[in-house]
Amino acid sequence: MADMNRRGFAKTAAGLAAAPTILTGAIRAQEGKEPQSARLRLGFIGTGKMNSSHLGHFLGQPDCQVVAVCDVDTKRREDAKGRVEKKYAEETKSGTYKGCGAYVDFRELLARKDVDAVVIATPDHWHTIPAIEALKAGKDVYCEKPLTLTLKEAKLLIDATRKYDRVFQVGSQQRSGSEFRVACELVRSGKIGKLKAVYANIGGPSVPCDLPEEPMEPGLDWDRWLGPAPVRPYNSVLAPRGVHNHFPNWRLYREYSGGMMTDWGAHHFDIAQWGLGMDMSGPVEIIPPADGSKGAGLKFVYASGAPLYRAEEYEPGKKVNGVAFIGEKGKIFVNRGFLKSEPDDLIKTPESEVSVKLYKSPGHQRDWLNCIKSRQKPICDVEIGARSVAVCHLGNIAYWTGETVRWNPQTWSFVDPSPAVAKWYDRERRGEWQLPQI
Repeated sequence: MADMNRRGFAKTAAGLAAAPTILTGAIRAQEGKEPQSARLRLGFIGTGKMNSSHLGHFLGQPDCQVVAVCDVDTKRREDAKGRVEKKYAEETKSGTYKGCGAYVDFRELLARKDVDAVVIATPDHWHTIPAIEALKAGKDVYCEKPLTLTLKEAKLLIDATRKYDRVFQVGSQQRSGSEFRVACELVRSGKIGKLKAVYANIGGPSVPCDLPEEPMEPGLDWDRWLGPAPVRPYNSVLAPRGVHNHFPNWRLYREYSGGMMTDWGAHHFDIAQWGLGMDMSGPVEIIPPADGSKGAGLKFVYASGAPLYRAEEYEPGKKVNGVAFIGEKGKIFVNRGFLKSEPDDLIKTPESEVSVKLYKSPGHQRDWLNCIKSRQKPICDVEIGARSVAVCHLGNIAYWTGETVRWNPQTWSFVDPSPAVAKWYDRERRGEWQLPQI
């Protein structure tokens, strides 16, 4: 089963590969505009809240074409298909278009030869398997954060992306925000002096799922939703009824996610790593709060440079709003739409006086499309996302075990771990849903 039981749908895949492209004569090519071959053809895996937003964005881009969607929920899948076909119908003289495939099984979508790249926005426990299969199928990938459920998965995604030479953007969109880039440029250019500490205000770890059974949502393939996770009864907190009524809270439960530690940590720890200059490295020691709680006070020690804390305050009575960089000569505070410094004029430093210039993104999705064409690494390349989520996972492991965790970021391995720590390097997976060989 290691290679995803391809025999089960080989006949379907072969038929798709042999069939003529559904794009022939569609949309712009119909009207004598740019040929369809000039447009990147996208497939969407998962059509819930996040991919609903991404779908709207990519439907508005003239250089890409959405050709397929996949979801285990019938309502969401059909809603996404309908949105695609309505949008493209508006671009045709006839006012009709029926060229978007819709699938329950992501492997059927990946078997299509006319899909150049995929956008993955499933629950966290469903990121790695379809991402690896997409890379193996020659597709470029945009995958939502937090990138993985485990440390092993994160390393495997780096290896697979490099082996198959694909462009992989992780959806940590704060990297494309100018306020975060400016903050990190100032810190790394020494404008606040020697960095003393970094503080990130995020939530806590996930907990085991104990939700009660509810009547099944019609049209939902619950077994596929669970996939590699343990079998449990349906509950609408995990997969809400309706199309996009509210955010599901699977993020809170350990079987599917790492809680707010990974959900917000994949944003704020990511910026902390950027400011620390640790994109290709990570902490070497992770120390849980001394009181044994799951609260603030978690400390990440780096081999060189300042420590990183999960904390709500950077000084007693002074709240952290996002990420706080504390230096010997000043402080910088950054969050979405928020950039402040002490002294105040520090953030007004002329660009000519900033020695470290970081990647300036044109927008997270646009950056991915541009990099697919140029074959360059995007602003949040797979390794950046993998190492940022590793910080989150290591923090969770310290919380879950109550132990100090020692980590070697070069070898991507624990250092002399206890059995309690070592077991969290990866998870058991159910049935056919094992990690693919790369």
